[in-house]
Amino acid sequence: MAKKKKTLDQQPLPEAEIKDQLIVDTLETNYMPYAMSVILSRAIPEIDGFKPAHRKLLYTMYKMGLLDGPRTKSANVCGETMKLNPHGDASIYDTMVRLTRANEALLHPFVDSKGTFGKQYSRDLAPAASRYTECKLAPICREVLGGINKDAVEMVDNYDGSMKEPILMPTAFPNILVSANSGIAVGMATNICSFNLSEICDGTIELLKNPKTSPDRLLDIVKGPDFPLGGLLLYDREKLRTIYETGIGSFTLRSKYVYDKENNCIDVLQIPYSTSIEKIIEEVTKGVADGKIKELTDIRDEIGYEGFRLTLDLKRGTDPEKLMAKLFRITSLQDSFACNFNVIIDKKPMVLGVNDILLEWIRFRMGCVKRELEFDLKTKRDKLHLLLGLGKILLDIDKAIAIVRGTEKEADVVPNLQKAFDLTEIQAEYVAEIKLRYLNREYILNRVKEISALQSEIADLEDTIKSDKRIKDVIIKQLNEIKKKYGIPRRTEILYDSSDLPEYKPDEEVDNFNLCAVFTKQGFFKKIPLTSLRNGENHLLKDGDYILCRENSDNTKSVIFLSDMGQMYRARLSDFKSSKASDLGDYVPAKLGFDEGEKAVYMKVVDKYEDTHNLVYIFENGKGIKVPMSAYETKGNRKKLTGAYSTKSPLVAAFYEEEPFNIAMVSDGKRAIMFSTKLIPVKPTRTAGGVTLFSLKKGQVIAAAFREADSPYDNIGKYRKIKLPATGSLLDEFDINAQQVKMDI
Repeated sequence: MAKKKKTLDQQPLPEAEIKDQLIVDTLETNYMPYAMSVILSRAIPEIDGFKPAHRKLLYTMYKMGLLDGPRTKSANVCGETMKLNPHGDASIYDTMVRLTRANEALLHPFVDSKGTFGKQYSRDLAPAASRYTECKLAPICREVLGGINKDAVEMVDNYDGSMKEPILMPTAFPNILVSANSGIAVGMATNICSFNLSEICDGTIELLKNPKTSPDRLLDIVKGPDFPLGGLLLYDREKLRTIYETGIGSFTLRSKYVYDKENNCIDVLQIPYSTSIEKIIEEVTKGVADGKIKELTDIRDEIGYEGFRLTLDLKRGTDPEKLMAKLFRITSLQDSFACNFNVIIDKKPMVLGVNDILLEWIRFRMGCVKRELEFDLKTKRDKLHLLLGLGKILLDIDKAIAIVRGTEKEADVVPNLQKAFDLTEIQAEYVAEIKLRYLNREYILNRVKEISALQSEIADLEDTIKSDKRIKDVIIKQLNEIKKKYGIPRRTEILYDSSDLPEYKPDEEVDNFNLCAVFTKQGFFKKIPLTSLRNGENHLLKDGDYILCRENSDNTKSVIFLSDMGQMYRARLSDFKSSKASDLGDYVPAKLGFDEGEKAVYMKVVDKYEDTHNLVYIFENGKGIKVPMSAYETKGNRKKLTGAYSTKSPLVAAFYEEEPFNIAMVSDGKRAIMFSTKLIPVKPTRTAGGVTLFSLKKGQVIAAAFREADSPYDNIGKYRKIKLPATGSLLDEFDINAQQVKMDI
């Protein structure tokens, strides 16, 4: 029986040869080219304010005649742009959408659009398909593309060498700071906020006149970021100065709203640039579901022809100012914008402040203007050269005509004219191409009259090109014209003083009730409503555990816990769930995120950090210290405070002192002393080691410390001391003489 022949797909594949390669070589040959391509050719804008995708799109539209002509279908533009940007029409259309007037992502859009292009402030309002929308270049593109036909920037081949494209746009204003831009590359990112065009023009003019202008001075001119969505900028001069100096930092934006008293609702009219209406609705809805927002009956997206509107319907009696203060705190109705001014400068990514970006733009723009002037100079020199040749034939027009008519071969016309009138080949070619009707004295005289003006213009251009000051004067003139033509008032209002704004206090939202706070030796905490304790106090405790601290309070207070590693943890009582005496409670180290192996050793409910109240610490080495509560007060709501007390010797006990009280200390040598806390000095430094209270024998340590009222010994008062340090007396149950006295009695 004949064997069945194997088909091609059944043939065994040859084993691939595997070669060892260093990981650094793999990164260098495979990964780094990809990373650099993304950084330089995709995600990070250059000094003209555009990414390559933006630049290719706008240049394509310019070549299509869409600067002056009527709108065309967006699909046509996407198709043409693929000649420069071969990444698919979908990505090209997404790029166009953000540049359109309808999308409202830019203060000065570059594309005049017709149709639905979505909205920057909504992630769900999608643009219509490219076959339905129309577009053309906006008038401001004249300032972006002006001079591109005068060799203002370098032109390079496209991906297949079939046409040329600009490496940068010769923008006549600092678009890099006027148009918001963001991008994520490999290992780096950029996030550039937008600024007001008029302010940026004024700031650039100031730097053109004085390159050493300080960020502080520039901040007086360019007052702060400006966004197309408006909103309020909470002014913090120090934060903004940092951004102007370094290009890194953040600032806070807040929504604008009005209260409609008649309908008892709040209309939010402007939101921060960094959020969306859907995100805000989700946050508010979650807040209502979690019980954090109880003042609303409804929230509605009312975006329409009149623009942005988000409506919040209020319950009767709700204070709209307090509600908005809460929403600003817990939703992105107030949001921060994180700046990272990463820009490609001379093919290198650099993080620059506002001052440095403007200085780099000035350097770039001066180069563009100089190239334009050199182009104009060459054009005028060429024209002058032709006119000088034309002037030579003015001496004998008939001779020139006779030469042209009398030359038998066409190829000999130019050489004959050159020889007869001492012309260059270009001049002779120009004369030969003049129509017969123009070969008259009047026409030639009129043209020759331009020579004097041309010579003056050429001399002026030569002087300008040689002078940086004159080039800067040209740029200043252009900036003033652009400011006058395209400048608009600020949309983002600057709120210089926010001290009068209502402040949201979370404590106002806490359900208040009386409670008993219980803390055990093994680190368990219970928050028990006093109403639950009426039925008895049979506390559930682990084997060997006992109650260490117990205090009555209410649910609005805070609680502090000390750890055995010298750290203090703070929380609100409202952060803990209510328990019963029969519950085990929360394990504090797990609840508050203690460090590994760290244990809680003390608890205290606090309201204020009074300077007259103290924490008293007793250590194993017989020393003790009082630290005022004011030493633990911090700015902001810090949850963890390191260096709460000295860790040179293990902590035996801690006490809270409002008024002086008596403390008893017992050593492992069965000796005790008792004294008033008046004798312990107050030290403002939290980590001070304290002073000696109990004079211990070598090798002995303090085993216990407690208040006189909590003493397990009946006659603890007999160990009272009025001067420290003191040597302890032997406890009665270990004192033979004391036992003898009892027997005699």
